[in-house]
Amino acid sequence: MKRNILLFSLTLFAFSFVHAQDELPQLAEGLIHVQDLFSASGNPDVSCYRIPAIVTAPNGDLVVAIDERVPSCQDLRGSRDINIVIRRSPDRGLTWTEIERIVDFPEGRSASDPSMIVDRVSGEIFIFYNYMDLEREKDIYYLHVMKSGDNGKSWSEPTDITSQITKPEWHKDFKFITSGRGIQTSTGKLLHCMVNLDHGMHLFASDDH
Repeated sequence: MKRNILLFSLTLFAFSFVHAQDELPQLAEGLIHVQDLFSASGNPDVSCYRIPAIVTAPNGDLVVAIDERVPSCQDLRGSRDINIVIRRSPDRGLTWTEIERIVDFPEGRSASDPSMIVDRVSGEIFIFYNYMDLEREKDIYYLHVMKSGDNGKSWSEPTDITSQITKPEWHKDFKFITSGRGIQTSTGKLLHCMVNLDHGMHLFASDDH
């Protein structure tokens, strides 16, 4: 039995990850380990960290992704510099790697709202995010995906999947892949959600990893 316990505050991302049912009595006794993984107060170059996502990699490592919002805490349409950063833990959250930028476009192009799916069949992690070029196409949302075949240590170049999962007439709509994570069904299908504020919520899926 697996349980994730997520405790959120403005700059706090803390949790205890429990793997086995026989460990639950420890949790009942209040033995929750708390760490501040992303704090803008310790980095004068960052305004805030927002929109966290967490998965357990195929090898058991924890992988956490989050927005690194540089000039301000504004969302994608209002910020010219938002990156996606991660930290990884090989020991159930006791220790963590340093913050690592995995999506960092030049100023004027921003990425936001990370979400992940772990493919237990292929052994890969997929990370999705929303992208905007505020220099050339302000208010136009594009939807990207990257993947890791080594439990989050390295990542592929981004692939634009906007045309695969949206309709051409939605080009100027306010649309985004939801943050957090998608799922893999018992048949191996990958499922995730995409929201269009004018046309509702939609599922998108992959049957070929």
